Amino acid sequence: MKISAFLAPTRDRWLRRPLGSAAFKPWLLSPGSLTKRLQQHSQQFRVHAISQKRQPSRLSETSLLRLPARRAALLRDVLLHCDDQPVVFAHSVLPVNALAGGWRQLPNLGNRSLGSTLFADPRTCRTRLQFKKLYSGHFLYKLVGASQAAAQGPLWARRSVFRLQGRAILVTEVFLPAVLALQEQTP
Repeated sequence: MKISAFLAPTRDRWLRRPLGSAAFKPWLLSPGSLTKRLQQHSQQFRVHAISQKRQPSRLSETSLLRLPARRAALLRDVLLHCDDQPVVFAHSVLPVNALAGGWRQLPNLGNRSLGSTLFADPRTCRTRLQFKKLYSGHFLYKLVGASQAAAQGPLWARRSVFRLQGRAILVTEVFLPAVLALQEQTP
């Protein structure tokens, strides 16, 4: 990978509001646990871990986490499925120094939800959500395609930083078109 891909923060600007995203807006603006919301919209929810590896994160990600450029982190990519349909691609940046204390179990999640772990601890704080419409050239869009999830046309994403005991991780969620077909399940 070219070093310039890590050093170009101006190419990866995120928005404070998801402008022009009417169909996805309820999903993008939902403040609580996305895992819990997806569970309410499916008979069967599951997490499919695609990859988890230690490598340098991108400058736009490390700057949000206030880390030195090209700092190695544990990068985790998963697909969230509702009733066997992938509906969300999630990309997490877990700095090595954050994987201690209350978050020491994060590297061992496997096919378990990161969101349920984060929202289980009331001491966890979440920063304001940021939004981006992703096109085929964006690295996240390429990761979605590599995950075997259907990606045609632009995709909406949101991201935020979670903090616990002075440690921070970044979670980005890319909403696949299939999420729009979900209906809330009645108990």
